[in-house]
Amino acid sequence: MDDFQKQAVRFGTELIFGTVTEVKLSKEKGGIHKIIIDNNKEINTKTVIIATGASAKYLGLESETKFMGSGVSACAVCDGFFFKNQDVVVVGGGDSAAEEATYLAKLCNKVYLLVRKDNMRASKIMQKRVFETKNIEVLFNHETREVIGDKTVDSIKVFDTKANKEKIISATGFFLAIGHNPNTNI
Repeated sequence: MDDFQKQAVRFGTELIFGTVTEVKLSKEKGGIHKIIIDNNKEINTKTVIIATGASAKYLGLESETKFMGSGVSACAVCDGFFFKNQDVVVVGGGDSAAEEATYLAKLCNKVYLLVRKDNMRASKIMQKRVFETKNIEVLFNHETREVIGDKTVDSIKVFDTKANKEKIISATGFFLAIGHNPNTNI
């Protein structure tokens, strides 16, 4: 990101830090838009790019919130290193989950991939990578019931919908890869 910023500045971009508190978009084609920063600084521009990002989706479990930053994560690249040589769980069945699981498999002893359905939505090539990775175990028809631990995660309670029974998976990390919500509330 620093390199992106340096390149933008090199090409004449003016950096202004603050919070956009109001936007007055011109209704005229090619008109000037007014952006208000921190309720007092006005910027006039012909172009507005709205890049609010996205926030990871969570399951909504109370225990998930309790262990956020203490074993629960929505970013394997960000937090995977902290679980080196440990067992972890990844939740999801799409390309993101497959990618997170294969990334973590390079760092961790064992990766359990929990998939709610009896199949993955991930592309064929991503599924192939998952199934060819020896230390990834895909558990189809499994739903997360609870993240368990004292101060940090030590296991995950799951429900096998096909066998109709609960079981405990010993793991110190719990990674969510079930999608994102765009930050478009503003």
